[in-house]
Amino acid sequence: MENIDPVCGMSVENGNAAGRSEYEARYYYFCSSECKDSFDADPERYLEVYRIAAAGEGK
Repeated sequence: MENIDPVCGMSVENGNAAGRSEYEARYYYFCSSECKDSFDADPERYLEVYRIAAAGEGK
């Protein structure tokens, strides 16, 4: 399954992800440990941008 790294926006396959974090009962996958560390330090910062981008896809 393909996911979008919420920090950098890169496509990430579950099996090839450099890391995974759980936040509010949902898993997020990362292209690098740096992106995972950034997310873990402040998930809401990245999820706000991620939600705005996802909402734009529905237009």
